[in-house]
Amino acid sequence: MASEEQKRFLLRFGTHLLELRKKKNLSYRKLAQNCDIDHADIRKYEKGEINMTILTMVEFAKGLEISLKELMDF
Repeated sequence: MASEEQKRFLLRFGTHLLELRKKKNLSYRKLAQNCDIDHADIRKYEKGEINMTILTMVEFAKGLEISLKELMDF
């Protein structure tokens, strides 16, 4: 089970991911197509409900057309 600090981190990351997606004017479905991640999972990541692997982060960066560093800069 995640600690409170870990949960806050996931929520901050999810909020950042949401902001990046909206800045690029991408729907859940379009981002899902761009990065081969299920659109329902994207919503869960944005809400901080699930943790992700480094490979998922790489896919998000690719789908958002940004660097992994930019994805993690929050």
